[in-house]
Amino acid sequence: MAQTAHASDPPDPQPHRLPAHAVIYRQLRNLVLFGDLAPGQAVTIQGLTDRLGAGMTPVREAIRRLISEGALEFQGNRRVSVPVLSADNISELILARQWLDPHLTLRATQLASLEDLDQLTALDEELDNAISIGDLRAYLELNYRFHTHIYRIADAPILADLAEGLWLRFGPSLRVVCGRMGTQNLPDKHKAMLEAMHARDAEGAARAIREDVIQGMEQVRASLEG
Repeated sequence: MAQTAHASDPPDPQPHRLPAHAVIYRQLRNLVLFGDLAPGQAVTIQGLTDRLGAGMTPVREAIRRLISEGALEFQGNRRVSVPVLSADNISELILARQWLDPHLTLRATQLASLEDLDQLTALDEELDNAISIGDLRAYLELNYRFHTHIYRIADAPILADLAEGLWLRFGPSLRVVCGRMGTQNLPDKHKAMLEAMHARDAEGAARAIREDVIQGMEQVRASLEG
């Protein structure tokens, strides 16, 4: 059976132009990114094929690509799994994100149009609603969309690719953390960042997103250590 799209799934740009293997890659990437495949959970290639309603060839291609990106690892016996993060992994991710996200936010503040700011504000309002009703999957997707929208505004595609690649590494663990803590205990610094962006205070926006990133990643670290 083909996977059913979630209501808040980010729309694919020009989906009618995407070849089949790209569609399957995006679907499998989302399963990893939003924690539908838990860290350490081994799944068979045939199981993924059935879950995605796809042929074996595009699924294998998507798996190979995600393994090369560090989002999956081969377990043998035709099984793959999402890597389990170590404390050292978290330290590396914090180091990388506390530079990348603020730098991209600084650039985005300088380049953002009023429409861009309106779109970010709308995403944050949807995010608040997901928190208030306890919709964990919507929270994870909207939080990702909020950050990646900043990356797009920043118009730095190489840095944006690096930043998005990091999400594949910690996204599954974030799902575990959120599942334990509940959405009500997930404060963020988005509003402080948005206020700074509206004021064209690039340094202030960068500081706010740095605090947001460190706060979220430290929650992941604490959960793993616990």
